[in-house]
Formats: sequence, C-alpha cells, structure tokens
Amino acid sequence: MDVVIAGGTGLLGTALTRRLLARGDRVVHLTRRRARTGAPVPAVTWTPDGSVGPWAGAVEGADVVVNLAGAGLADRRWTPTRKALLRSSRIDSTRSLVAALRTARPRPRVFVQGSGIGIYGARLDDEILTEQAPAGSDFLGRLAAEWEAAAAPADEAPCRLVLMRTGLVLTTEGGALKPMMRPFRFFVGGPIGSGAQWMPWITIDDWVSLVLWAIDTPVVAGPINASAPNPVRNREFAAALGRALRRPSLMPVPGIALRLLFGEMADALLLGGQRAVPSKALEAGFTFAHAELDAALAHVLGRR
Repeated sequence: MDVVIAGGTGLLGTALTRRLLARGDRVVHLTRRRARTGAPVPAVTWTPDGSVGPWAGAVEGADVVVNLAGAGLADRRWTPTRKALLRSSRIDSTRSLVAALRTARPRPRVFVQGSGIGIYGARLDDEILTEQAPAGSDFLGRLAAEWEAAAAPADEAPCRLVLMRTGLVLTTEGGALKPMMRPFRFFVGGPIGSGAQWMPWITIDDWVSLVLWAIDTPVVAGPINASAPNPVRNREFAAALGRALRRPSLMPVPGIALRLLFGEMADALLLGGQRAVPSKALEAGFTFAHAELDAALAHVLGRR
C-alpha cells in the first residue's frame, strides 16, 4: 500500500510511519522544508497554501493520504497572530490536499484527516460525548469544526474520509505527557485547577493501531473519537501518574496562575475537558490494547 503523509515527521506522523514501514507499506512524506536526498523515508517539498502545486504528483497513484499537518496548539501563548497561524496551518494544508485528491488520477481511496477532541469545546459538565455530539463554540471547537469542514469535499472525490478526533496522546517521546511528568519528578505534582475536568487519553500505540484499522476497514468513515474507552478526571489522572512514577500527587496547580501564564489557552487545554468516548470504534469492533489508565501508563513508562 502506498501512503502519503503530511506532517509525517511530527510525533504522531513518526509513529505512524514506523508502523506502516514495519508492515511493508510504502510511505512518502510531504514536507515544508527542502526534501533531503537519501532520507529513510522519501519526501516531497510542498507549499500548503490552499492550492495545488507540483508536489501534487506525489498523491497520484497513492492508496491513502494522511493529513497531520498543523502548528502545535500548546507551543506558544494564543495571541491573535498565533491563533491565525493555528488556523491557517490546518485549513490551508487541508484545502491543498483535498484539491490534489480531487484532481488525482487514479484517486486515493482513503483520506485520513487529523482533528481533535477539542471540537466539543472546553466543558465542565459530565456529559458523555460520542461522535454525534455538537461542536463547541470556543476557539478550539470552532477551529476543529472548520478544519473538518475543509476536509469534507474529499468525500465527493469520491474518497473515504476518516476524521481522527485525537485526545491526549500518552508517550514519552514528546507531546503533553513529558511536561506533565516534570513536577512529579520533583515531588510537587498534582491535579490542575479543580481537578474535576475530564481527560480523554490514548496511548500512542493504540492511536496508530486505530488509524491503521480505520484505513483497512472499508465501513469506517466520518469522525472517530481517537481516545481510550475510559476517560478520567484530571485528579484521577494526576493520582495515576503519581502512582506510575512512585511520587505523591498532592500539590494542585491553581487555575488563576495558569490563566495568568497562558491566557485563553489555559481554559481550553488545561482547565476544561471532554468526557469523550470512542463509540464508533467500539461499535465497529476495534479493540484497545490499553483501555485502563494505570496499565496504559505502566506500558508507556516501561513498567509493565
């Protein structure tokens, strides 16, 4: 199988590439930087500005296109300039890929589009959120909804469209877990804010398995909550992480301090949450290798 990945050198893209190659698939990366000759994975330089360029030839004859491109949500404070970049890096890359899909001959049969659990908005209630829940009205909710809408024309190509609404990815290779672990190393770890907010999480191994399953299962289409079946409250997550690291989890981080440090981003990414469950994946027969948080953290931290 031939797979083209935009964002293939990021955290998720690297893990997905590794598994695809291990099972014998051929992978090409789309990269904003100049493609290096002799790299382990062939790469094509692209300019994801919403239009199609010479790079679109990489899409010709591919079986699957995966879009994981987008600036990091938690990398910097959300100034108006940063929010504009978060939007353009997602929407423009998606529009470019969809335009390439629609003109490709032959066309790829599957388009896997990145998205986020944040589409449901930062919630403080206990509502269980399946893929049928409406989008939120905050910045993240609007951003993810617009991101998915930009991918929608792929369905008309025709091309089977899968929208991966990813939760907190557990891995020590990067992402949110490493900075979350740091206070615990110094015995000052604990819940964030009230600790009552829900955290939808997934191990990186299960995330990759879910993407591969979605690619290989013809009946799977539309949004998929890419999170484990058992989301937990933040205080439960802090306690589980403390147990995994053999550290206490008694030092809460005040919400007011986070708002002063991070502004709007604090409420969206740290103080709010979503009680999201992978309803569609479970109903279609996907089995999570790590469905319980304690076992998942033990696996990720190498303490099986």
